[in-house]
Amino acid sequence: MKKKVVVGMSGGVDSSVAAFLLKEQGYDVIGVTMQIWQDEKQEAIEENGGCCGLSAVEDARRVAEALEIPYYVMNFKKEFQCRVMDYFVEEYIQGRTPNPCIACNRYVKWESLLKRSMDIGADYIATGHYARIQKLENGRYSLRMSKTSAKDQTYALYNLTQFQLSHTLMPVGEYTKEEIRDMAERLGLPVANKPDSQEICFIPDKDYAGFIEREAAGKQELLAKMPKPGNFVTKEGDIIGPHKGIIHYTIGQRKGLNLAMGHPVFVTEIRPETGEVVIGESEDVFADKLVCDNLNFMSVDKLEGKKRVLAKIRYSHKGEWCLIEQTGEDRVTCTFEKPVRAITPGQAVVFYDGDYVLGGGTILKGE
Repeated sequence: MKKKVVVGMSGGVDSSVAAFLLKEQGYDVIGVTMQIWQDEKQEAIEENGGCCGLSAVEDARRVAEALEIPYYVMNFKKEFQCRVMDYFVEEYIQGRTPNPCIACNRYVKWESLLKRSMDIGADYIATGHYARIQKLENGRYSLRMSKTSAKDQTYALYNLTQFQLSHTLMPVGEYTKEEIRDMAERLGLPVANKPDSQEICFIPDKDYAGFIEREAAGKQELLAKMPKPGNFVTKEGDIIGPHKGIIHYTIGQRKGLNLAMGHPVFVTEIRPETGEVVIGESEDVFADKLVCDNLNFMSVDKLEGKKRVLAKIRYSHKGEWCLIEQTGEDRVTCTFEKPVRAITPGQAVVFYDGDYVLGGGTILKGE
């Protein structure tokens, strides 16, 4: 009997080819697009971009027809609002810089979609992510970097659970982006040349602060927490001038500060308890240590002693060698061999042991 797999189809070329590859491998493939947009206005915005907007549904439906597989749209509005959008707003209000794609992957694209897929008898879910899943000799499942580092998405998937990994297929990780596009063209898929989505899908205009203000305006509990304008200060505490509110800033930021200092200056710290944004020089943005929590280990069950790994502190970071050590029940301290730029609370740090994801966590602070 064929194993049944639900493929999360975003309407893009990667998930479309993933569906084709799995059908070729003999799976019983069902295509599903996750409906996450929240209102009519958002629908209109997302017709022009985003991974799960209206255009995604039409593109995915056309691909499913071409591949001759059943196709459905599943409603995940509630889960997306709670787990991704509300989380995004809360984190910024508290002076952190969140990664909504990581939250979406863990709690919506996997936790919610996997449960619903298994409820309808599926054995697996699958996505078009550039990553590979392998069962290791120790019995654990881990992510392995994709065939090419030029397109590797393991960073955004580091917090998937063992159960989720054991019920997931990622066929695209064995190919380069060029190979996937070539395959789509040979198959005549209508999305072969569709550009990749770059922005956060629910903020296509990239105005994060504007989005947060709009979201808070309709919710009394959020409105009460919204940070007021405060002061730019030096690390010694001297006031430089007023700022618009901490939701407008992130660690390492240089543009948009509107400070006439005579030379480039950078955000080095955000202090939500006082509403202060600390300004410093370029060298002040570098640190050689961070502390993280919300740990998720992947290739190992837990950290035994100190271990040298390559750590990435943001999606675009090439990684830096460091020594990691468990310093609390849910806390790891990471000491870098070379200082790294803009360690940002709220972002993920992901630890690599060779090609494999050892684990990762959420950055609490840099030191």
